[in-house]
Amino acid sequence: MHDDDEISEVPVVVFTGRELSPEEDAQLHTMARSVVVKGVESPERLLDETALFLHRVVTDMPAAKQAMLEDLHSSDEDLVGETVLLVDDDARNIFALSSVLERRGMRVLTATTGSEAIELIEREPALAIVLMDIMMPGMDGYETMQVVRSNPKFRRLPILALTAKAMKGDREKCLEAGASDYLAKPVNTEQLLSALRMWLHR
Repeated sequence: MHDDDEISEVPVVVFTGRELSPEEDAQLHTMARSVVVKGVESPERLLDETALFLHRVVTDMPAAKQAMLEDLHSSDEDLVGETVLLVDDDARNIFALSSVLERRGMRVLTATTGSEAIELIEREPALAIVLMDIMMPGMDGYETMQVVRSNPKFRRLPILALTAKAMKGDREKCLEAGASDYLAKPVNTEQLLSALRMWLHR
């Protein structure tokens, strides 16, 4: 690609899972516009880097395409300043999702158990939406949602269930327990943001 005049200007973002030596890193930087090393935040870094290169040519795009990109980025307005509760017993999931949401201007509260989640929901008046992991030790997500929904005050609070077991019937089980919506893990960032925008744009 580097030696072909027709495609040498195409930006290349390298997505690698291994630790690069300083020599390899230097060599890649001479050939690619950016290097992304896989890590906890890498899907977001990859998205940011890709968007960065796409934005450099936005002005050359037809007006309709420019408007489409403009809409995509302004749609985060629904998320800015909103408070989200992230309930998950895995610190890595909390870290990865928190960084995605905080980068979009959301205030993130976290809980690692069902009882901690219930306590936070009851004492946090500004809470706009909950992301609820289903598979948790002790009180699982189903049980936690049922307790939350038993209080009439929280009947309309949006709760998005996140479950690693995308088994047939899981969605129905989540909705029966009180979930507003359902997302399978590993969570796709764009799907998550779309769901958040949809539930918060009210």
